[in-house]
Formats: sequence, C-alpha cells, structure tokens
Amino acid sequence: MPSIAKPVAVHPSLHRNALGLTVRDYEGAMSTLCAGCGHDSITAAIIRALWELSFEPHMIAKLSGIGCSSKTPTYFVSGAHGFNSAHGRMAAIATGANAANRELTYIGVSGDGDSLSIGLGHMCHAIRRNVKMLYVIENNGVYGLTKGQFSASADVGSKSKKGEANRMAPLDPVALALSIGATFVARSFSGDKEQLVPILKAAIAHRGFALVDVISPCVTFNDHNGSTKSYLYTRKHIQRTTEADFVPPATEIVASIGQIGTTSVTMHDGSVVSFRAVPKDYDPRDRQKVYNYLQDHKDEIATGLLYVDESVANMHEMNQTPSSALSHVPYEKLCPGAAALDELQEDFR
Repeated sequence: MPSIAKPVAVHPSLHRNALGLTVRDYEGAMSTLCAGCGHDSITAAIIRALWELSFEPHMIAKLSGIGCSSKTPTYFVSGAHGFNSAHGRMAAIATGANAANRELTYIGVSGDGDSLSIGLGHMCHAIRRNVKMLYVIENNGVYGLTKGQFSASADVGSKSKKGEANRMAPLDPVALALSIGATFVARSFSGDKEQLVPILKAAIAHRGFALVDVISPCVTFNDHNGSTKSYLYTRKHIQRTTEADFVPPATEIVASIGQIGTTSVTMHDGSVVSFRAVPKDYDPRDRQKVYNYLQDHKDEIATGLLYVDESVANMHEMNQTPSSALSHVPYEKLCPGAAALDELQEDFR
C-alpha cells in the first residue's frame, strides 16, 4: 500500500528552530507500518533530532535497502534527497554518494536482515572506510516483510511465530563494529525517546561512521501455535476470495531506561527484555574496556553512547579529496583528458 501524503496545515503554537522550521517540516509521508511498530518511534526520534539540530532539509540525503526498516526514510524529511537501494546495498550507495558530494548529511536506515545478512560485507567496508554518515539499524530479530523468519540477530532460544526455537548464535552489530574499528557505536531502545534523540544528535555530529543499533519490537509475529485465531491456523483453513492480510493494532511500547540497574520491558508477545544504561563513570573512549563491559553484561542490552573516537580520519581525509564536493569540481579537472592519462601511465612503465 502506498504511503499517504500528510496534510500541510501547521498549528501556530508549534515551536520553530533556528531556521524558522517546525517539527512538521521534518516529517514525511504517513507510515504504512503496523500500528505500534517500534520503527515508527525511531522515525519520530530522527525527526526530533534533525529539527533540534536545525538541519536544512535539502542538505540531507536519506538512504535505505530493503525491509520494513527500509521504508522509514519515506516517513521523515520529505524535502531531503532520497535513495532506496537494492537489498543490503545501502552502505555501498551511501559511500558512493558521499564520495561525490561530501556537503550533504547522510542518514542510512537499515534492518538486522538488511545489514547483518546480505548487506554485512557492505556495512563492514563502510565502517572500515569511516564514511561520514549516521547508520541506524532498526533491530527486531525477524524478517518482517517475509513473515517472521529469524534474522541474523535473533537470540539463541527465541521462538518464531510457528514455535520453532532459534539454534544459531546471533551476530551482535555493536560487538562487530567495535572489533573492526568503528569510531562511533551506540545502542538504544525505540521506546526510550529521551535517550535515543541525544544519541542520534551525537551520531549525526560525529566526523565519521556512526552506528546506532536500536532495539525495535515487531508487533506482528506474536501469535502462538494452538490458537484458532492465529494467523497460521487461519491461513490453513480460510477460503480465500481475495488475497488480504490483517494485523491487529497494538500499542506502542514506551519505557524509560533508568540510570541505575536494569530496566525490564515486556514485549507484545509477553517476553521480557532487560536494558541497562551505561553508568556515569563509563569511559566510551577505551575500545578494550568497552568490549569487556559488553561481555560482562551480555545477558542484558547495554544502551547509550558505547564508544567514540574522533581522532580517526574519515574517508575524505584518508583519500585527500578536495575540500569542496566533487559534484562541484569542474569537468575539466575531474577528466583532464587522454594526454594527462598517458603522462600518468608513463610512471608505471
């Protein structure tokens, strides 16, 4: 179903940022995701972060791959540049776009399937190149568009919609990013906007690749075996006259992660997830200590700004590209002609 355009009416009481824009100016189309989906909460947090930072909409480039998560860019900053790439290829497209025009602010939105399965290699090389961008993983542990199969981030023992238990160890994007040299790593929960918005603002301001892993509950695949009202039972016994589907609306899960101890959040299917905010004396600049902290709390989901290093050169600094965007460099400089190429080739003969 296509997204629906929002009405343009703006209430006069809405606050304006330094550019004179309201939050409505950073919104996109109406969401067609399931009611209560955590991804919509992430969209709201991105909108709030961009509005508070007073970014010019036309200087933003939003990118995605394939999946429920990859629909998210449609729902924020309708005035931005946008590109929906092939499955798992968003990081590669973002790298090329960033190489051509470094003046834009790049926001990539992906999912645990899009980034940790088919797109794993592309994401790793974007981290390795330290491409200046915000890379959000909307992490729910399932393939939402293809009816709830386990993704690469599903925990051992978690059960699918059909009651099958996952037996494979998960890929942790935070541990992976730390191990291959990421310069900004953070994790949050879609239902904790108070924590997520500042993390997103810090990630956007980072001078390199900023990975933000956001645990985002899926509301659709919570029914159980044995129920005559379950999707599985209905599909086996229904007489179809038209091909249709129905997802019952659910309430958005909202929780504030406390500064001390763990915060337990009950998901739509009754399962409980434990979150922990990093302590006040936590040092996000020591990669080994960060990795050890995550290992010590591996039974919980550590949230907050986990690691940051502003000293590493980003892709443009490594390659000594011009200070202005390549898209503004005259054609004659980008392509000096056959004679210049022949002269260059002489050095290799």
